[in-house]
Amino acid sequence: MFLGALVDAGVPLSHLAEVTAALNVGARLEARAVMRAGITATKVDVLVPAHLHEQETGTEGLRDQGTDSGHAHTHSHVHLHSHEDSHLHSHVHDHDHPHEHDHEHAHSHENDHAHTHEHSHSHDHEHSHSHEHAHPHEHRSLSAIVGIIRGAALDEGVKAWAIRGFEMLGEAEAAIHSMPVEEVHFHEVGAVDTIVDIVCAAAGAKWLGVDKWVASDLNVGSGTVKCAHGMLPVPAPATLKLLGDAPVYAAGPAMERVTPTGATILKMLGVEYATLPRMRVSASGYGAGGRDTAGEPNVLRVLVGEDANANENEEKIAILETVIDDSTPQLVAYVSELLLAAGAWDVYRVPVQMKKGRTGVQVTVLCAPKKLEELRELLFRETTTIGAHWRIESKMALRREFSEVQTPWGVVRIKVARLGSGEIANASAEYEDCRKIAEEHGVPLKLVMLEAVQLYAVQCAVERKVL
Repeated sequence: MFLGALVDAGVPLSHLAEVTAALNVGARLEARAVMRAGITATKVDVLVPAHLHEQETGTEGLRDQGTDSGHAHTHSHVHLHSHEDSHLHSHVHDHDHPHEHDHEHAHSHENDHAHTHEHSHSHDHEHSHSHEHAHPHEHRSLSAIVGIIRGAALDEGVKAWAIRGFEMLGEAEAAIHSMPVEEVHFHEVGAVDTIVDIVCAAAGAKWLGVDKWVASDLNVGSGTVKCAHGMLPVPAPATLKLLGDAPVYAAGPAMERVTPTGATILKMLGVEYATLPRMRVSASGYGAGGRDTAGEPNVLRVLVGEDANANENEEKIAILETVIDDSTPQLVAYVSELLLAAGAWDVYRVPVQMKKGRTGVQVTVLCAPKKLEELRELLFRETTTIGAHWRIESKMALRREFSEVQTPWGVVRIKVARLGSGEIANASAEYEDCRKIAEEHGVPLKLVMLEAVQLYAVQCAVERKVL
């Protein structure tokens, strides 16, 4: 549901698909628009190979994580069990087939985000299987999953985020079951789903470029969950451990409403809990659960926007830097042009003195936070650098607008910057317009630029504006 909400809010599905492929765990994503109680939402499914099913029944194809795995579990250990709405529950199972059971989970907690979630999860699944067999399942330890993430060709920040999420999940399970974290193992099918859920959640959140997540209080549900240790209270112990001091409550029918995977994502994002902040919403997204619940949209909502209390002229800027000492000036100039063409706001180069007396050049790229990953990859691909660093800072920018003046040689645009009061702080002729005129008419560029600014000053005076 979280991935669906991210995609609906503008995160490209192709980006999450590339992240999933980079994990090399055999999974893929599918997304489609569905209706949930009259609301159009995006349903994202994680599809994993059905090799365990093939081993048991000879079936082929992919297993949608919204369906039951249908396996005999004759072991007793911690593993992640897949549920209808793609949230995964950590339970200890110890049961043999044949058996029949069905249970429903309906989530209805509402999270309004400043990057805000409004959760209304519901999912059920039924499994009735009478085939009797016992076979060894392949499992993944926490260290193995961390190794998969570290070995993937992904953004280092995304990997660090996701690894910390898995570590928190493993630590919670270890604490609940009184075992070393190294002994926590995840059932393979469930582990694949969870790897994709958590890593894609980290990648999607980073793509949005937000620096703060806010959620409402969490409706964790009530009742019990039957596990190998007996009847456990809702929320499940691991969920409660992960939520820590998050504000929780229980409302509605007795059922589980927050799962360990969902709690892991919230903790991984560093969510703050509060009412909907004062904000200017720029995008919203609805992620669908597996069921269409009557009278209660089974969706999770994400709102993306700017803090309305912040200065309206303030925005976030990504600063990407690297130092190169083994390249030619021509190559660095070429790469600078590529960066600008790819969407960088600005690129500048500064000569620097490096170790062992070598002279190098520091390349600094200014861009929107969401362009950071793309431009960083361009730097690595096109230059000889093997390292780069970046940071997100605040930028104060005056409100900008364009005007036009008619020069003797043609029209020139004037970029105008205004203070908060509306007073004009600066005006400059657009370089490309002036350059084109200079080349076409054989007029010095400086003369064209000076003439354009003077004409705009006269225009301002006529209109009783202050320049």
